[in-house]
Amino acid sequence: MSEQNPAEHSDTSATVEHGGEAHAAPNVFGLEAPWFISLAVVAVLAILVWKKVPAAIGRALDSNIARIRDQLHEAETLRKEAEALKAEYQKKAKSAESEAQEMIERANAEAANIVAKAKKDAEALIERRGKMAEEKIAAEEQAAVKQLRASAADAASRAAARLIAERHDPKSDEQLVDRTIAEFSKH
Repeated sequence: MSEQNPAEHSDTSATVEHGGEAHAAPNVFGLEAPWFISLAVVAVLAILVWKKVPAAIGRALDSNIARIRDQLHEAETLRKEAEALKAEYQKKAKSAESEAQEMIERANAEAANIVAKAKKDAEALIERRGKMAEEKIAAEEQAAVKQLRASAADAASRAAARLIAERHDPKSDEQLVDRTIAEFSKH
C-alpha cells in the first residue's frame, strides 16, 4: 500500500483507513457526512416549525392534559360520592344494628312479661282449683256427715223401735207414759 498524504485530498474528500487501506469519505455538495446530517436535521426541524407541528403537538398535549384533568375531576367527584354513600350506608348499618338490638331487648322484655303473667295466672289457677277442691271436699264431707247422721238417725230410730217393741209391752208403755206426764207436770 502506498502512503498518501492527507493534505493531497483535502480539497475534495477526507480519507478513511479501513483494514489498512485508505478510502475517500463520502461527501455531498462538498459536505461530509456529519455536516450533511446536521443540515438535514435543521431542515426537518425548520419544516416542522413552518408547518406548525409544535403548535399542533402542544394543542394535542393541552387537550390530553384537559382530558386528564376532567378525568381526575370526575374521579374526585366519584370518590366523594362513594365516600358519602359509604358514610350513609355505615350510618344505616349502625341504625339497623341499634334497631335490631332494641327489637331484641323489646322481645326479651315482652317474653319476660309473658312468662311472669303466665306464672301469675298459673298460680292463680292453682289457687282457684285448690279452693274449689277444698270447697268440694268440704261439701262432700258435709253431705257425708248429713248422710251419716240421717243413716244413724234412721238406724237409731229403727233400733229404738225394735227395742221398744221387744222390751215393752202395753203395761210398760203405760208406766212410761205416766212417768213422762208426771215429769212434765213438775215443770
